[in-house]
Amino acid sequence: MTELYEIAEALLPGVRLDGARVAEDGNIHDVLLVPGVAAVRVSRRPLAAASMPRRVQVLQALGDAGLPFVVPVPLTPVVMFGERAAVAVSWVEGSPLAEGEGSPEQVAEVLRAVREVPLTSELLAVLDDRDRGPVWSDLLVSEVLPRLPERWQPVVQESLDALLAIAPMPDALVHGDLGASNVHWSSSGELVGIVDWDLAMPGDAAIDTALMAYHGWDTVRQAVSADEYVRARTWDAIVGVEHLVAFMNGRPLTSPDGFVRAVVGWLERREA
Repeated sequence: MTELYEIAEALLPGVRLDGARVAEDGNIHDVLLVPGVAAVRVSRRPLAAASMPRRVQVLQALGDAGLPFVVPVPLTPVVMFGERAAVAVSWVEGSPLAEGEGSPEQVAEVLRAVREVPLTSELLAVLDDRDRGPVWSDLLVSEVLPRLPERWQPVVQESLDALLAIAPMPDALVHGDLGASNVHWSSSGELVGIVDWDLAMPGDAAIDTALMAYHGWDTVRQAVSADEYVRARTWDAIVGVEHLVAFMNGRPLTSPDGFVRAVVGWLERREA
């Protein structure tokens, strides 16, 4: 990770990095946390590098929206280091809850705070990429279903049909990766901020509801209406909503075979 520190030094000249630490941030970015100062995000792959300027625009638009929680905002422009794009964003205080922790009231607060953000024309201009790529359900049928083991194909098709039979919901702001380390709380249990908006998009708010099952489905059930709970379970039943969001909002399915391996593992764990 020497390269990550060198990039951080270039982006944040004069900032001490002796207390910095590398964070786990999925497969999209490497992240160096500089407590109290910044998070330095560095793309891992060309697609992430190409999309970083637009993701930074989303953060800027959210930062200007007067939200009831803190979001990271860009501290530097996006800078290329060879084939890798990098940006430093502001530090967000607080800490995440552990898996399975959190009350229905806290889950409801997070969901309400995100979905009540107005989808202004300015925000949609940098957020809505649905016309830039394929429809997620078409990708699921053409690229995922044929690659699944035969026993799982009718199961996934039936779950997809059930979701598509539900009346479409008005668009709301969807974070796309709620839960885990992305929601920060104070020591007294107050919502402080929400980070990692790379998968943010307009869509059914029940997508985020399903993602909050990180805190337990029973907790989610107590936090939302019965209709929303059913929609959340229906979204999740297809292949796990955390997998679906990866190729929603016009995003490509870059590795169908790898995606299917992850989905089969999820289906088998659900069955167990």
